[in-house]
Amino acid sequence: MSRERLMSPRKDEAEPAGVDFPKLMRRRFVWLVALAVGLLASVIVAVLVGTLGPIGPGIPEYITFSEALGAIFGLEGDWPAYYSNIFWDVRIPRVLLAAAVGAALACAGTAMQAVFRNPMADPYIVGVSSGASVGAVVAGLSGFATIAVLGALITPALAFTTALLTVFVVYYLGVVGGKVYVNTLLLSGVAVAAFLGAVVSVLIYFSGQQYHRIIFWLLGSLSLASWSAVAVVAIAAAIGIVLVFISSRDMNALLLGEETAHNLGVDPEGLKTLMLVVAAVMTAAAVAFTGVIGFVGLIIPHMVRLVVGADHRVLVPAATLSGAIFLIWTDTIARTVIAPMELPVGIITALCGGPFFLYLLRRNRLAGEV
Repeated sequence: MSRERLMSPRKDEAEPAGVDFPKLMRRRFVWLVALAVGLLASVIVAVLVGTLGPIGPGIPEYITFSEALGAIFGLEGDWPAYYSNIFWDVRIPRVLLAAAVGAALACAGTAMQAVFRNPMADPYIVGVSSGASVGAVVAGLSGFATIAVLGALITPALAFTTALLTVFVVYYLGVVGGKVYVNTLLLSGVAVAAFLGAVVSVLIYFSGQQYHRIIFWLLGSLSLASWSAVAVVAIAAAIGIVLVFISSRDMNALLLGEETAHNLGVDPEGLKTLMLVVAAVMTAAAVAFTGVIGFVGLIIPHMVRLVVGADHRVLVPAATLSGAIFLIWTDTIARTVIAPMELPVGIITALCGGPFFLYLLRRNRLAGEV
């Protein structure tokens, strides 16, 4: 049997015997094209949906499609100048940031599920969210976030730094003799996350009214989206997605077991380390600007896997596109459902992800997997 054939998904996740593979590949290609078109359409529609736009709750006011398009493309018209400012300074960067964050979290979740060989793994499993929360809380409660000019960068910078430091500590605890033990890594992540969660709780307990400064960050929100945030997250996501996609074949081999992957010429330890680092950097970059947005990296890869299969050559791009679409629409709901106020998007994703996580847990237990 050829090496390429062996590096396909494991037997229990592979397609049944006798399947028409050319037809299967055409179907997967159609899915990828449809997702790409769906992402483009989602970006366009989401930009037009809002408290000021031709689609939405009409609070504070409706504007026509021609006014919206004129304001976006800088055409001549009798509409107020602030229409253009709202679209280009608020709405468009927010939609693009949602797409970048959703893509990063979904791709990171796909990589983590491959490393742990568990569909219930997510990007936060090694303590990224807890570490970032400590940095954000310290920045918010210390007053650093209120410093002129630099204040807007201090919170994400501290959150990103503490997130990566946390991942380093968890990785150090999970590596023995140069070998990454995923079970030890998982338990270390849980323990470190619990400890840092207690630290955050203590800080909030003594913060008094200052807690309101960071409530939206802790719950996950894109309300502070900016072009600089879009640039940073998009660059981190793009590099990470490319690296994960390049490793798709090796992740397929890893699904067969570490020993089999090694016999096929894959370095399991190097692959696990690379995927952990890439997933951690993507997740930390996303969380630093938007707070903890849960369940995207859990539910999206698993749902996409049910549709396109476990071959990471297809699963990685499909999950990435689906994650971007999912977060665009959950954020659109978050900013319009109780207009003119808005909900943290983390609440919406948790409402979707919580029941799905319970479904996964129940399904795996009935299948005898856990």
